[in-house]
Amino acid sequence: MRFSLFIHMERWDDDVSHAQAFENLTELVLMAEAGGFGTVWIGEHHAMEYTVSPSPMPQLAYLAAKTSTIRLGAGTIIAPFWNPLRVAGETALLDVISGGRAEVGLARGAHQFEFDRMAPGLPAAEGGKHLRELVPAVRKLWQGDYAHDGEVWQFPTSTSVPKPVQQPTPPMWVAARDPASHDFAVANGCNVMVTPLMKGDEEVEDLVRKFETAVGDHPEVPRPELMMLRHTHVHEAADPEGWRRPAEAVQRYYRTFHAWFMNKKTPVNGFLEPTPAEAFADKPEFAPEALHRSAVIGTPEEVIERVRRYEELGIDEFSLWSDNGLTHEEKKRSLELFIEHVVPAFNAPE
Repeated sequence: MRFSLFIHMERWDDDVSHAQAFENLTELVLMAEAGGFGTVWIGEHHAMEYTVSPSPMPQLAYLAAKTSTIRLGAGTIIAPFWNPLRVAGETALLDVISGGRAEVGLARGAHQFEFDRMAPGLPAAEGGKHLRELVPAVRKLWQGDYAHDGEVWQFPTSTSVPKPVQQPTPPMWVAARDPASHDFAVANGCNVMVTPLMKGDEEVEDLVRKFETAVGDHPEVPRPELMMLRHTHVHEAADPEGWRRPAEAVQRYYRTFHAWFMNKKTPVNGFLEPTPAEAFADKPEFAPEALHRSAVIGTPEEVIERVRRYEELGIDEFSLWSDNGLTHEEKKRSLELFIEHVVPAFNAPE
């Protein structure tokens, strides 16, 4: 089992500046590298203060200069918002800057709010065609001269400048949920990243089944890897109620996610009030007690037990999703406990 850190700058109000938020992110990444984490993942979101990341590239390039071993993952580039030449060139440049540590994650996108601003007129549900066209085009641009005449993009003979350090290409990952996305990723030699969001481990098992089905349907392709990201918080074993505050914070995160996803209210300067908790009275999975069970929240021993189960299911990489609305100090303490207790449990000699 490998470990990675999935992280964004979070702002819930103006009390924390953007500069401070980035300092906080950098500190957690440096802690993760020192603690044996293999990769840091930063995604792409637009005009949302609760997940500040208009592009992962400048953040990852900065982190490349501050680190030496941790791999640098775009998790993920939103395909409809990019041109294949930009994806190929910018990710290759990140690979050059980092000495061959780039990981390239791609997704079709989800928030209609973002599509309305970045790709006006395109329904978010139709972003898959961009993803399916982008992946092979980027690979060909990395490898040399290539002209593209697709449904979405057309361009004359071009190539990626620079070329990536990693040959034949940097690792590519596709964010997948439905069976067709799993099948596309595996058929195209991409690794797969999944998230069960607020759902329980039955959803994890279902996502693994979809991945394994796709792997079985494509024996001609070397087996790719499967990464799962999950909201994670480790609290002290001496505090039996230590789960409650992080569970309530994760609930607020998902209530905020819901408000943005529904796209019914206009945000004010990048902030949007969470959907009230009462709106989820008929959805027990949103209750803090349920999120305590579904998210990876617990004492070190409880977290080890959960992650061990994921390892048994065949998940290759567990990504600690640090976005949860807690303070920086609370996140630091959780990461310290994870590094001190959880990581060694999976790296101990046989």
